[in-house]
Parts: sequence; C-alpha cells; structure tokens
Amino acid sequence: MHTGYHALIGSAAKIPVNSTKPITCFSPVVLRVPDRAVDLELRVTAPSTGDALPIILLSHGHGRSNSLSSLEGYAPLCEFWAAHGFAVLQPTHLSSAFLGLKAPEGQELFWQDRAKDMVRILDNLDDIEAAVPGLGGRLDRTRVAVAGHSAGAWTANMLLGAGNTDPRDGSSWHEPETRIKAGVVLAGIGNGGADVSDFGRGLIPFYNADFSTMTTPALIVYGDEDVSPHLTVRGADWHADPYALAPGPKDLLMLKGAKHGLGGISGWDAGETLDESPERLGVVQRMTWAYLRSQLYDGDKAWAEACKTFEELEGQGMVESKS
Repeated sequence: MHTGYHALIGSAAKIPVNSTKPITCFSPVVLRVPDRAVDLELRVTAPSTGDALPIILLSHGHGRSNSLSSLEGYAPLCEFWAAHGFAVLQPTHLSSAFLGLKAPEGQELFWQDRAKDMVRILDNLDDIEAAVPGLGGRLDRTRVAVAGHSAGAWTANMLLGAGNTDPRDGSSWHEPETRIKAGVVLAGIGNGGADVSDFGRGLIPFYNADFSTMTTPALIVYGDEDVSPHLTVRGADWHADPYALAPGPKDLLMLKGAKHGLGGISGWDAGETLDESPERLGVVQRMTWAYLRSQLYDGDKAWAEACKTFEELEGQGMVESKS
C-alpha cells in the first residue's frame, strides 16, 4: 500500500504520526503592503479538509539556489506538516534571490523586514482566508507557531523573543510576537561577537544576538557536522546556541551526520543539500511535527512518544530539554 513516504525512509518510519490527509497548495497570495519594496507574496499549504487548523509560519533561508529561498522552497517540510494537520504560510522575504533586491546598509538580508513579514501575515489572516478557495473560517488563530531555517531561523528567533544590538552603532531590536506560541529553529545562527568569523562579520555585520530574552518555547535542531566557517570560528555546536543561551522551556534535537541541509529540508533532491537522506529528512519532519503538536495542544503526547522512539533509534542523534 502506498503511504506517501519515500521507500528509503528507514527507521524514521518508527516515529509515530497521525494519519495523512490530501493537501492543497495555493500560490501566490498577494498582500498589498504600502511601505514594502514589493508586495508580500506567500504560499499557503493546508489539509484539503478539516477545521480549526493550527498555523505554522515558515521562514526560508538564504541558500545558494535560485528559487528555494522563497515561497517556492521547503516543500519537504510544508507538505508534510500540512498532510498531518497544519496550515503552513510561507512568504518570499525581500532577501530572496527571486526578487533581486539590494538591502540598505544596516538591513543586510533585510533582517528586520523578515520578522515584519510574519507579523503582516498574522495581521492579515482574514484576507488570506478569503483569497484561498476553501480556506475561509478554517484557521485557528489561537494556535500559531513559527519555523525557520538558517537565516530564517534567525527570523524565528526574533519572533520568539531574541534581541539584537548592532555592533556598529548600538541600535537595538527586540520585538517578540506574542501571538506565536512555539517555534522550530532549524540550523540556526549562534552567538555573535568573537564567535563570528571575519567573513561572517561581512555577511551579517548587524548581528550580535541576545538570546536571554527568547522566552517562547522552541525546538532547536542542528547537525553535528554542520561546520560553518563562513559564519563562525566555532564548530557545529554554534548552531545549538539558541538552546544553550536562551531560557527554558527549550528542547534540543541533535542529528548525527547532518549538515546544514538537515537531510534535505529546503527542497526535493536539491543540489545545495550536502547530506541528502530520506531517512534523516523523515526524522526532521516527524520530530518537528510532534513537537509543535504537543506545544500547541495541552496534554498532547506526540512529542513524548516521538522522543521515546527517537532515543531507541541507533545512531540518529540525541534529544534533551530544559524547563
């Protein structure tokens, strides 16, 4: 019987999930934003049936591909999450190669606009429902999560409460979004200051994060082979800093053998994925789904059951948590 999962998913199939539903994708939904360089476009991926759908805002990274760093990317995540009950809303940020825009000084990667995009989406859920056939009245505005990969992970961190002080002029940013109840941080950016490499300071000169104010619950996911000298002088553990330096409640998922692509989350068979693995991807899909289910629904046991199973899988990695 066809299950919708890759035949090479391996031991990841043991991590329990609910049954799948057919999904629908609608793109682009266009939000007119007068003070933005271009209109805000997003893709909506959701189950074809069901009501009171919890929401995941998905922030893309800033990878080397021409298209994946936009609403066109991250199908392996958004399609899985949607098939298991979430409505996934993913914008194209101004930093996307899709748009070809040059960020002004102080706004490298349009880093503040990325967070503002997610706030704009939450402010316009009525319009988004109206624009997508069959979605009207089906979004649960009380259950909202954010997920982001790489540069998108920093977007998620900011919305979850992390602050930043630009080392060049001392200007600060701290604008947590209280409508967001939980987050998933995928291959995120770690501590700033002396931990950033010389090359990294050229890429993210604005960056000096403060994770001490990141109080919203979050799962931090990283690979133990994700060494990033273009950003940091440290090893792969730098990507775990949002867990180590933020207050609880936080959870950590370390994946053995994983690099920055975490098995292939940014796109199917993507050239920028250096650790392509249907099994590892399956682990990320299922563990992140389970975490968000349990964070958004009181008493839900999905995360506890997923962790118990994951710890029994040989050679996949480790999980830990702090309250």
